[in-house]
Amino acid sequence: MTPAGPRALTIRPGGAADLAPATALHARARAAYDRARHPGAAPDPDAHRSAARNAWDRALAGPDVRMLCAERDGTVVGAACHGPAAAPGTVTLHQLQVDPAHWGTGVGHALHAACLRAWRAAGHTAATLDVLWHNRRARTFYTARGWHTDPSRGPAPDATHLTLTLRLGGDG
Repeated sequence: MTPAGPRALTIRPGGAADLAPATALHARARAAYDRARHPGAAPDPDAHRSAARNAWDRALAGPDVRMLCAERDGTVVGAACHGPAAAPGTVTLHQLQVDPAHWGTGVGHALHAACLRAWRAAGHTAATLDVLWHNRRARTFYTARGWHTDPSRGPAPDATHLTLTLRLGGDG
């Protein structure tokens, strides 16, 4: 947990009351991503909200899934959720989303660092996540934090996601 104060960022456990703000910021992030990827395309806010809600519902449905929220000035500006994977000692990062108004301000880094601490404390030795292969921003973010493409799980020709893995040795 980080210290509170004006403009300070706090990372805290999330709960059911955080689903709506997490979904809303995810929808804003998806809309910003789509605007950058498809300039001139008409946005579809309802589709973004629906897709974001479905993604969070799927992620939070798993057993032992944990949610973390990044809060600034009492507003949720980022959220992550993770849970055990099928492989022993492995955790899956299901979602890590930051409101576009807070991109580049350290929110994603703080959420990622909080996830790492939680995973190591739980005794996990590896982490996995799926990322859209064409989302360069996300791939750059994770690569800078030590994530690598999982060579055992290459994408199918029609796949939209890459599986990334991270070994959890040491601090960071």
